[in-house]
Amino acid sequence: MSDASFGEVFCVGLAIQDIILSVDAIPSSPVKIYARGRKEIGGGPAATASVAIARLGGRAHFAGRTGADAVGRALKEELEAEGVGTAWLKEFDGYLSPSSVILVDRNGERLIVAYSDPDLPKDPTWLTPPDWGGAVLCDLSWPQGALKCLRAARERGLPAVLDADISRHGKDEVAELVAAADHVVFSRPGLAQFAGTDDIADGLNLACRSSHVLVGVTDGAHGLYWREARGNVRNKRPPPVHVVDTVGAGDAFHGALALALARRWPIDRAIDFCNAVAALKCSVPGGRAGLPNAEALEQFDPSFKV
Repeated sequence: MSDASFGEVFCVGLAIQDIILSVDAIPSSPVKIYARGRKEIGGGPAATASVAIARLGGRAHFAGRTGADAVGRALKEELEAEGVGTAWLKEFDGYLSPSSVILVDRNGERLIVAYSDPDLPKDPTWLTPPDWGGAVLCDLSWPQGALKCLRAARERGLPAVLDADISRHGKDEVAELVAAADHVVFSRPGLAQFAGTDDIADGLNLACRSSHVLVGVTDGAHGLYWREARGNVRNKRPPPVHVVDTVGAGDAFHGALALALARRWPIDRAIDFCNAVAALKCSVPGGRAGLPNAEALEQFDPSFKV
């Protein structure tokens, strides 16, 4: 692995434009409410992870699909301004770029309503993963592109992270991605959807494959639960913070994990790093805008010196 690729991550998946509305409380029934604040910023699991990687001092590339429209151009420009490579971000004429509306309440919890054009071309023939030496990170939004890159990572012996959140794709399609990655971290709802159980230990046992180095699940303030080779479930909690906005915390966690693996850190240090990055993100409002840089992380936790 060359010095140029040390800390380099190829991220594949969703770039989406988020409209974030600050509200007193998330409604539980149909009603008209007024927001206290509004922010528009790029989002998406893999795209936000790529920004987290770049801010933390790594080298990130993003591969994904948008429409050839104003939203798509804004998403690309924002990633480039963050130092993320966009050579594999493809714009398609005649399609809508992904977008979402997110409500964030006073406790930092959120409700997301997202739209992705179901007709965006799925064929990944144009996607040619480069001969890099770091790590791969994929979300579930584009299974065809993710599978191609996860398989390429396996052929090259590179760490491959799957961000396994809830998905509108079929279980068999998701299962193929879960099996192709060697580091799989579910969200709590994503694990329940995939395994068909709310029990963390049972869910991780059902999700575990022989190819996995790590299979785990994030659970908010409870941090990461993961299954060891012997079948035991371990847990590490994040450092305490005053939570103001959880939007993007899971994406930050996955980006930090991929970066730590690209740097070939031991797994316990990698998990501590992920927890610290995600916790620090939750202490700052604005979704992706709240992602920490390397200097802020060092001030928060001096063990992660820049």
